[in-house]
Amino acid sequence: MSDKIVTRTRSWIVNSGLSEGDRLPPERSLCTELGVTRSELRKSLLLLESEGLLTRHVGRGTYLARLPKGAGSAGIEAAIAALSESTGPIEAMAARLALEPETAALAALHATPAQMRELRRLCQAMPVASSWASYENLDSRFHETIAEASGNALLQAMHRILNGVRLVVVWRRLETPDRGPESDYHSFAEHDAILAAIERRKPDEARSAMLRHINSTLNTMMARRDRDFSYRPSD
Repeated sequence: MSDKIVTRTRSWIVNSGLSEGDRLPPERSLCTELGVTRSELRKSLLLLESEGLLTRHVGRGTYLARLPKGAGSAGIEAAIAALSESTGPIEAMAARLALEPETAALAALHATPAQMRELRRLCQAMPVASSWASYENLDSRFHETIAEASGNALLQAMHRILNGVRLVVVWRRLETPDRGPESDYHSFAEHDAILAAIERRKPDEARSAMLRHINSTLNTMMARRDRDFSYRPSD
């Protein structure tokens, strides 16, 4: 799926005038509006669902779950759309390495009890997610909550841009949208370690746990890339 299709779909939704809870037009109308196939549209909607922007109900349609939050939201959405066109997966992960470990350290210092409870709820929900779309939605919310817990509004805005770009350029699981992660998926234990450090108010441990988590994800991504690059179908 082209990143441009995801960007085009997101931009249309953001500028559609829809309110939270409103139903999107039927898929056929959206395909015509966006100039995409139904398969391309469905994959794009799945990714936007993983961002928490949409909710989809079988037999009922697709609904706008939330509008972008806070001042400057339109600018943030525009930045996501523009950067998604020019950013690669490895570049996105490098940005995460620069930003998220320190954000986790700040969260260990400033997280409220309510934010810790939300992180715990998300850690418990991710291993039983029924699909990759559901898992990615929970995972995005986990990292978003950590950014909120940092107590730094600028870091929160930077994280929203980074996470929006990441979901476009890194997500490659739409080939199996109806199957969730395996029970031993590496991120589960890594998320638990990040949360444990935040709960103990240990910023150095939170920083290290987040660094290990992102490096693990990066290594998995690079191994997949190398495997796909080395594969050549027979003539």
